[in-house]
Amino acid sequence: MSNNNQGSKIAKNLKKIRQDKGISQDRLSKLADLSLNTVVTVESGVNPNPTIETLTKIAKALEVGVDDLIK
Repeated sequence: MSNNNQGSKIAKNLKKIRQDKGISQDRLSKLADLSLNTVVTVESGVNPNPTIETLTKIAKALEVGVDDLIK
C-alpha cells in the first residue's frame, strides 16, 4: 500500500516540478533520454515504482535531486 502512495507522490511531484519549469512531457523525455511513454506512465502514476535509473535521469533533466521527486 505504501508503494502505491509513494508512486502517486512521485507522480504529483514530477508533474508539479515539470510544469513549474515549463517543460512538456515530450521535451522532458528527450532531455532525460527516456521514452515519452516512460515519462507519461511515471507522471500519471501508472508506473508507481520507476527504477532509480529512471528517477535519476528525470531528476537530472529537471535539474533537481531525486529526493525532490520522492519526498
